[in-house]
Amino acid sequence: MAMRRMGAAEWALLITLSVLWGGSFFFVEVMLDALDPYSVVFWRVGPAAVALVVLVYATGHRLPGDGATWRAFVVMGVLNNVAPFTLIAWGQTEIESGLAAILNATTPLFTVALAHLVTTDERLTASRGVGVVAGLAGVAALVGPGALAGVGAGVLGQAAILGAALSYACAGLYGRRLTALPVPVAAAGMVGASAAMALPIALAGGTAFAFEPGPATIGAIAGLSLLSTALAYLIYFRVLAAAGATNLLLVTFLIPPSALALGIGFLGERPTLGAFIGMALIFVGLAAVDGRLFRTARRAL
Repeated sequence: MAMRRMGAAEWALLITLSVLWGGSFFFVEVMLDALDPYSVVFWRVGPAAVALVVLVYATGHRLPGDGATWRAFVVMGVLNNVAPFTLIAWGQTEIESGLAAILNATTPLFTVALAHLVTTDERLTASRGVGVVAGLAGVAALVGPGALAGVGAGVLGQAAILGAALSYACAGLYGRRLTALPVPVAAAGMVGASAAMALPIALAGGTAFAFEPGPATIGAIAGLSLLSTALAYLIYFRVLAAAGATNLLLVTFLIPPSALALGIGFLGERPTLGAFIGMALIFVGLAAVDGRLFRTARRAL
């Protein structure tokens, strides 16, 4: 089976997803001032699940009633939400967000390797391998050498972020079995199952319902749950069905450039030379994984 490629619509959705997920690191940092990491996970998926279930029924769909589909929702919820969200929230208490962004960007490396082993339509090619390595180098250059100063310290925090990246890769491949469902149903089922699992863990943490609901915390909860989770997963399942897991998880390369663009546009930040080098490497990596630009160039020679 031929490797799936992304069109303009899928690239636009992927960039939008990178902005939504890029904002999640900021929202998590704000929430950690009032909540423990386990409660952050619940307040991320709980309101998102409610919003997505309302959307399912408002659009004329229904949640499935068979056990097999709900078992798939539970597995997907663990791999794509409960495990990585918990690992990232805890990891960010141990290491800086810049280093976390670099480690999180290893997701496509895991995805490419796993996809080569377990799929027939997302096999590893030389172009894809070069593209993933170039993208990872671009993320490191974009975030800057200061983030790498934390390497060696906070080893458990680093391991937690790498564990989250591996979990995301597994989820991207496992989630292919949910792409036959309508997008709102797939998103609502996965996030709903995640919320059911996250609630008892959050209650054990002690701060899930005992925090001071200040405006910053409430705003971060709303942004993280409704934008970075509910809306993001509607886009996630749409791109997964259209372009496959490897292409979908290239979003981790796009998150740092999205954050930089937001900083330039809204905060007046001035990018460094390293930032421009990093973005160039990321775009080279994306082009290599996509493959079409390089094939066009070879035909022109």
